[in-house]
Amino acid sequence: MMTINKPTRQFVAQDLKIESWDSISVYFKDLVEREINSIEDFKTWLKDNSELEAILEEDAAWRYIKMTIDTKDESLSKAYTFFVSEIQPQIAPLEDIINRKLNDIEFTQALESDPAYTILFRGVKKALELYRKENIQLISEVATESQKFGSIAAAQSIEYNGETLTIQKAASLLKETDEDLRKTIFNKISSRRRQDIHSFNELFDTLLKKRHQIATNAGFKNFRDYKMEALGRFDYTVQDCYDFHTSVKQVIVPIVRKIQQDRLDRFGKTKFMPWDTQVDPEGKDPLKPFSNGKELLEGTVNMFNKIDTYFGDCLSTMDTMNHLDLESKDGKSPGGYNYPLYEIGVPFIFMNAVGSQQDLVTMVHEGGHAIHSFLSRDLELTGFKNLPSEVAELASMSMELLSMENWDEFYTDKDDLKRAKKEQLESSLTILPWIAQVDEFQHWLYEKYNHTTEERTAKWVSLCKEYGTGLTDWTGNEDLLETSWQRQLHIFEVPFYYIEYGISQLGALGVWKNSLENKALAIEQYKNALKLAYTRSIPEIYDVAGVKFDFTIDHIRSLADFIEKQLEKL
Repeated sequence: MMTINKPTRQFVAQDLKIESWDSISVYFKDLVEREINSIEDFKTWLKDNSELEAILEEDAAWRYIKMTIDTKDESLSKAYTFFVSEIQPQIAPLEDIINRKLNDIEFTQALESDPAYTILFRGVKKALELYRKENIQLISEVATESQKFGSIAAAQSIEYNGETLTIQKAASLLKETDEDLRKTIFNKISSRRRQDIHSFNELFDTLLKKRHQIATNAGFKNFRDYKMEALGRFDYTVQDCYDFHTSVKQVIVPIVRKIQQDRLDRFGKTKFMPWDTQVDPEGKDPLKPFSNGKELLEGTVNMFNKIDTYFGDCLSTMDTMNHLDLESKDGKSPGGYNYPLYEIGVPFIFMNAVGSQQDLVTMVHEGGHAIHSFLSRDLELTGFKNLPSEVAELASMSMELLSMENWDEFYTDKDDLKRAKKEQLESSLTILPWIAQVDEFQHWLYEKYNHTTEERTAKWVSLCKEYGTGLTDWTGNEDLLETSWQRQLHIFEVPFYYIEYGISQLGALGVWKNSLENKALAIEQYKNALKLAYTRSIPEIYDVAGVKFDFTIDHIRSLADFIEKQLEKL
């Protein structure tokens, strides 16, 4: 286990508490006004700016973490809202001044021979291009509005057998073999979700309007074009996204239909009902690899140690530091995440475990993110660690597949282990159409920003037909299919952050393929890529990991063929 100490601050006071703008304004004033007369002055200035960035981002992170752990505590929500509404808007114009100062300093040229600084400086230049004073308040308002998604979703629960169940816990019962139970739970969940359909539509309409205004203020036709730039997508284009959509439709959707048809045949029905899609087609009980958060953590640590002892040490260290909140509970926001904490360098894992196989996958996924944070924590500047999602998700999705051979830590029964592996490999393909559908939907949402609710619904239904298998009977539940996009957190909170999962899945399949050929080399390449954080371009990082940054039809077909062969072996 590692001994982690927060680094001694060189610029900001050790005991700083961010309770008002005045408590931090002095540091921005220093950075703005400080004279820089040498390359040494410049490097010190960069480090001081980096230290302030890390402190502010970590403070905001803890406010978000605490709020999502307990959405019922209004004081936690207020603390987060205070930061995004009172602190961040005042930071934005000063960050712009600092970026302009950095961009104009002659000493940048002396550092651009280092590719890490080239990557950092191009991001600064892009931020300068996008900055608009009139967007400061709008961005703050969007941040505040978007958090309402978590509050609405966290408030959803059902009553069953005298017990209040979160939607996450209730959904785990949809894997049970008793069809009457599944149907009852499905109807209860559906009834509860129907109560919020209008609220989610209203929330999205508000976000859509504000985001479009942000884009037009910055000189863009729509928010999609603005966001492609804001996300720093230097290494691929809108057309590449469209190519990904097409590749998935042509290559992956037919394979998924084949997988689903096989399940349907074994299930003995002509069509799935909506409550049938998660149950084992042969009537086997749902996989339950653990019973509580403690078992999940201990098993994952043991599993990671078998891959690389460093990986296990990362999770053990997080546990010792109380940087884990794993179990589902009332009032907790849905989903899971690994939140980087840039000053201490030890991230926080949040999830809603209820004992399912999907929870195990989520744990190793977020564990991959955590390992990424540890491997890159000693990089000199915070900006070097601020990862593009295509790199961040490569770490996490690769870990899902790399950990599979050690899932016997959770499954002593060989048949259960085989089932779990098969589910994982199938899901690595079946998730791609959903990712592509959500991404294509978002392109449409913001290109056709003045659409009506009815037009939005029609577009989503159309995409469901293009990316779906047509093997589920939604009669009587059409409204749930029409609004199924509302369950995707990313659409509300982090728009356009989703195709990265698809791109990274392709990379992860390549990492796993390499591990079957030479495990030691594949792990070494994986770690070396993660150590780079964002000090190289995305294609270069993928290359260090031993995989291609490529989502063309031919490449996707080659990976799909590989997975199909691995499935045949199971």
